[in-house]
Parts: sequence; C-alpha cells; structure tokens
Amino acid sequence: MQPMEKLERCLAAVRQKTDFVPEVALVLGSGLGDYAKEVDVETVIPYAEIDGFPVSTAPGHAGRFVLGTAGGVKVAVMQGRVHYYEGYPMTDVVLPARLLGRMGAKVLFLTNAAGGANYTMAPGDLMLIRDQITCFVPSPLIGPNPDALGPRFPDMSRVYDEALAAIVRDTAARCAIPLKEGVYCQLTGPQFESPAEVRMLRMLGADAVGMSTAVEAVAARHMGQRVVGVSCISNLACGMTNAPLTSEEVNETAARVAGRFTRLVTESIRAIGASL
Repeated sequence: MQPMEKLERCLAAVRQKTDFVPEVALVLGSGLGDYAKEVDVETVIPYAEIDGFPVSTAPGHAGRFVLGTAGGVKVAVMQGRVHYYEGYPMTDVVLPARLLGRMGAKVLFLTNAAGGANYTMAPGDLMLIRDQITCFVPSPLIGPNPDALGPRFPDMSRVYDEALAAIVRDTAARCAIPLKEGVYCQLTGPQFESPAEVRMLRMLGADAVGMSTAVEAVAARHMGQRVVGVSCISNLACGMTNAPLTSEEVNETAARVAGRFTRLVTESIRAIGASL
C-alpha cells in the first residue's frame, strides 16, 4: 500500500471514531507519557484500533492518541511514538505525524528523551531544539512524492518555528524553568552511541542525540506544519562519564523532571493556542 493511501485509510478510521480537530499536536517521548494525565480527555484511540497504523513496541510508550484540551487548547497527544529501530519503514515512522496534520493540527510539538552530547548539558535539563541533524537516518520523503502533502524538495532552513520557539523560551522565563537550547541529532538506534560517535557528533555541532523526532519534524515541515521541540536530557552520552548507559535512567530522569516538563508544556501550549 502506498504511503498516501495508508494515510488516508488511517484518517478515515479516526474519523469513524471522532470528528475532533486539534489545534496543537503533541508527541510524548520516552518516559514522558504521564503528561497525558494533564489532558481534559474527550476521546482516547489506541493505535491498534486504527487500521494500518504502526503500533508502539518500545518500553514506556503506551501507544494511543489522547484527544482533549490542555491549557484551554484543543490538543491531540501521541502517548508513545514508533521508531525506525522497531523495524518499521520510515514512511510508517512519520505516518502518525502526518495523520495529526491531516486531522487539522496547525502545530506539531515534539518532545523526546535525549542524551546530552555537550558538556554544558546535565541529566534533567530541558533543551529547546533550535535545529537538527538528520543525515544519519533515511529521509521520510524518499520515494514518490505525495503532491497533496507538499513539494518534492521542501525547504528546511527553518525546521523549528522561530515564533513558537520564542513562546517556549518566554514561557520558561516566566515560569522560572531553566531551559537550555541546542541542536538535536537523530541516529537509528537501538544501540546507544559509542564514545567515538559521540565525539564525532559534538564536532558536527550536536548538543543532544536520540532515536526519534527529527524525521517527524521533516515530515511535518513538508506538509507546512509549524514545529517546535523540547528534549529532556536523560543522561550524558556514552564516553562522557564512566557509567554505562541504560534505558532505566531515561525513565528515572523523566520522572524527576516531570513537574517542570508538565508546566513548561502546558503553559507553552496555552500561549501557542492564544497566538494561532
């Protein structure tokens, strides 16, 4: 089945369950799924109930859409995403982001848990994503171009919307929430990076590294959506400390910063909604 056909099939399946039209779509990264509890829920749709939709298999990803309001704004929350390392084709990895756009979301708010590749980062930091590096993963736009979604050669000079970034930055300052800024790099995973790879990424200008997010941002920009992103720095990347990396520390760090993360996201969504 062609990606556009699958996308329309998934949209039809969602529309059989709800006519909800979100203003902001929010993707929750590893360990951050509890944010969905902040939503005044109207409808919940498990991914498994959407015909042809990829289902999350990664630990800590509930695998469902939560539709409702947060900060007084209509939101569609992805409580868990799918990753390239789970074995899905890249078109399936970005299908959820495209579906959210087809549902009507004007803004895609991406979050993730990431390893800090910059020594100025520390576990528990929140980082506003200014730009990204995607050249280590296949582009989600490879193959026939669905002209109904966007142009063959979309511009990526401003992947992350500067006005939305300013809203998140101002919100953090107003709420007295420390906020770093930097460049995010996506690798395929599922293995953590080697020390040599982390040194390379630092030379390329990456401040944080993970296994998601960047391809979703590309797909959203291809569709003309506005994108904003925040990383939760869960650990320092391999070789920057003597400790081995584990997935458990990702969830532990996310739990520790949950209060700050929740307030930043909710208040940012409130301000973004007022700006639309």
